[in-house]
Amino acid sequence: MDADVTESAGTPADPDDSATGENQQPDSSAADQERTPDGSSGKEPGGKGAPEGGPGGETRSGSGSGPSSHEPSPSGGSAPGPTLDIVVKRKRHWLRWTALGASFVVLVAAGAGWWLYKKLDGNIRTDTSAAAELKAYEKERPASVVHDAENILLIGSDSRAGDNRKYGRDDGGSQRSDTTILLHLAANRKSATAMSIPRDLMVNIPECHKPDKTVSKPQFSQFNWAFEFGGTACTIRTVEKMTGIRVDHHMVVDFNGFKSMVNAVDGVEICLKKPIDDSDAHLRLPAGRHKLNGEQALGYVRARKSIGNGSDTERMDRQQQFLGALVNKVQSNGVLLNPTRLYPVLDAATKALTTDPGLDSLKDLYDLVRGMRNVPTEKVQFLTVPRQAYSANVNRDELVQPDADKLFKQLRDDEPVAVVPADQLKDDDGKNADADDASGPTPTPTYSGNNAATDLCKQ
Repeated sequence: MDADVTESAGTPADPDDSATGENQQPDSSAADQERTPDGSSGKEPGGKGAPEGGPGGETRSGSGSGPSSHEPSPSGGSAPGPTLDIVVKRKRHWLRWTALGASFVVLVAAGAGWWLYKKLDGNIRTDTSAAAELKAYEKERPASVVHDAENILLIGSDSRAGDNRKYGRDDGGSQRSDTTILLHLAANRKSATAMSIPRDLMVNIPECHKPDKTVSKPQFSQFNWAFEFGGTACTIRTVEKMTGIRVDHHMVVDFNGFKSMVNAVDGVEICLKKPIDDSDAHLRLPAGRHKLNGEQALGYVRARKSIGNGSDTERMDRQQQFLGALVNKVQSNGVLLNPTRLYPVLDAATKALTTDPGLDSLKDLYDLVRGMRNVPTEKVQFLTVPRQAYSANVNRDELVQPDADKLFKQLRDDEPVAVVPADQLKDDDGKNADADDASGPTPTPTYSGNNAATDLCKQ
């Protein structure tokens, strides 16, 4: 015979080979046998039948291979042949590479996300010594009253060690609490109240373990000495002894951490009625509107001698107003909805914090912030514990009673607290106007303060 007979389907012939080979056409009887009952051809596209090539799977070719690509199909059109196979193979090839590329991008994104999470998580420092100290005095501590309500003590450290040395003399690494705020988060997370505690407030400080392992004696002294005596644990126990409020968590923020947070939100805007020239606070600004960077903001919240009457009272009011403006800025869409601006804020915040073990992870902090994200800014309130000049020393403060105890009970029992600007609150005697009105329902006690929605440039 002129054509070879093989036991399996051969490779499609090269066009040049088919031009010289002897192509045999099937006779009419063979074609009739290959038709299906409905009269149509039983061959698949490309000229392939059920038993490819003929009985036993034999394939005929003019030169030892399969049908030529130039051979017309029974229907008169061109057979798809190897060109279609090549296109399909190329398409599958690109699909595989596209899937591989997409998988690689997903893996890189996941890896980058995990790296960023671990970096931010690793920024947070844990204060294990305070937890151990508080555990030793557990029997003396007040119990929590309202489930899900949380009280967090925020402490601004005025240590002059390390990078903070330029802000004053370093007394051998000693530190005092320059700013202390008890933040109460309502159980329903619909309000947050931040109560400032004056550093010069005269209070009963319990015995505390010092860094040198000695124990300080209980004493009546100014509040910020507690931090120097026994650090965070001593400060927490002093606050709990004074207020009867259980402190659930604590955070310590240093000077440089505060500056970084302000810079991360691209500054905070304030308005000055008078110019400031304070060499101690490293701040010199004319009157008018200003957007303060981190260094300027730190000087603004710490300045005493050059602003107002130089009292710690006005300094705390300034701190509260500025913190409110900072909260408002962070809650704005320009920060929270912009990853390129949000990451620096998270990085600065986590680097600035030293927390108890209950808040020392990014997840813990995220859960805390997530619970507060829907609190309206007008419900983020700032006030100072009711106080007056200490009778034995006008340079110190003492609590005003029974106002202070009323406030402590409200926070302890998770009851609403209302604040208004000082000039709207004081009566002729200069005391809080929260007396009961016998002609109607007892009003919610009101205290001097402001909220995060307050515009510093509209006061």
